[in-house]
Order: sequence, then structure tokens, then C-alpha cells
Amino acid sequence: MNINTKYHGEIDVKEDDVLNFEQGIPGFADEKKFVLLPLPENDWFHILQSVSTPQLGFVVTDPFLFTEEFDFELDQGSVESLGFTSEKDVKVLTILTMKETLNESTANLQAPIVINLSNKKAKQVILNDTNYQTKHLIFAQPEQAGKE
Repeated sequence: MNINTKYHGEIDVKEDDVLNFEQGIPGFADEKKFVLLPLPENDWFHILQSVSTPQLGFVVTDPFLFTEEFDFELDQGSVESLGFTSEKDVKVLTILTMKETLNESTANLQAPIVINLSNKKAKQVILNDTNYQTKHLIFAQPEQAGKE
């Protein structure tokens, strides 16, 4: 199917690549179908692109690329709604806020996106009772690294 995108123009995507957010994304409840698009010449960042709204695309990344300590337990309701049967089907992403300089860019660790790779169901999960921030520096300065 052809879709228009924010960063890639018009492209053809496979129906099998569409991620289904049954509840939408917080702030975008009507947006239920997205595709994950790579950024050319960049293995770290992808675009989570709405299938129906060309101007809605989020820059996302794997949070484990920049913080090994990131860890959370998915609530049972989310496990059931996403239909997980195996940990190997879990993919976690975080939405980034890109700044003019990459060193100032931040990740929303308080609300990761969890994807079931086997059935393409996805959900942005709001983590309560956590020290994770919505604006976590992805490239912490050496003098700040020990302060968090």
C-alpha cells in the first residue's frame, strides 16, 4: 500500500509491516496504524510514521543503545492486550525529542513503546512509580552521567 510520510515522501509499505496501536498513542487516540521506517545511513534512529496522517512521524530509537540500566516490568493488562507469548517477540522503543544539537536531544523513558513482533500489536506504556523521565538526555555529558 502507498502512504505519504513526513520524512520519506510517498512510499510503498507492506501490510505485514503495519503496527496496530489498538488504543492509539496518548495525545493521538485516533492514530492506530503506524509503520517503522529506517532513516537512511543511520542505524540508531527510525521514524514511527502514521499510515493515515503524513505529517505525524515520531523519531524513535532503541533505549538500550544509550542506557543499559533501562528496565521495567510490563503490567499484566499490557502483556495480555499485546498478546505476548515469548520474550523474544518484545521490541522496546522510545520517542525522541530532537534538538538542534544531537547532544541536547532527549528520550521519553517514562513512556516507552512496546511492540509484539509476532502479531504487530503495539502500545505506548506509561510507567508509573519510576525514576525515568520524559526528557532523558540520550548522550549524557560525562560530568552529568553519575548524577542521575
